Amino acid sequence: MSFKAHPWHGISPGEHCPDTVTAFIEIVPTDTVKYEIDKQSGYLKIDRPQKYSNIVPALYGFIPRTYCDEQIARYCAAHSDGIPVSKGDGDPLDICILTERNIPHGDILVQAIPIGGLRMIDKGEADDKIIAVLKDDDLYGSWRDISDCPTAIIDRLRHYFLTYKDLPGQTERRCQITHVYDRQAAHEVIRCSQADYAAKFQ
Repeated sequence: MSFKAHPWHGISPGEHCPDTVTAFIEIVPTDTVKYEIDKQSGYLKIDRPQKYSNIVPALYGFIPRTYCDEQIARYCAAHSDGIPVSKGDGDPLDICILTERNIPHGDILVQAIPIGGLRMIDKGEADDKIIAVLKDDDLYGSWRDISDCPTAIIDRLRHYFLTYKDLPGQTERRCQITHVYDRQAAHEVIRCSQADYAAKFQ
């Protein structure tokens, strides 16, 4: 008897990781509800409705068999200009994947090429967002580094993650993005998250 693999624990990030990764997609730009993986069962669950007009500007999910804990926190703290980082956020490593194609739903696996990332801190916790392109995408597939990505696309991603948890009337911003980093740094973040995963689960 065979069973569906758990998207976090039962699927490999790929034999060529971190150059090319297998990513599990939770939400797409047309979703009006924020879905996320239920860590116990592996099924998608509703995290919360998208309360405002802010929508995720890319495919959004995580890299299997990664975890954001001590090594991620240390790496983030060492590259955040002295901003305190208490720990990783305790989730798999997030990834945003750019594609020109309309992919209508999540709960799928895609092959992606990391080109950089956002170093984000959420209430003192390291919460990196890897930026990648869909492998073989006609428009974005040739990009290999964040320097290939137009500033307008990076600004959309920054705006989404800086505001997606804010409430009307809130004066203090919950999240901050200290840096936009390149492909080499993205690879190092992925390796740190794999090491954190091994320490936690293996």
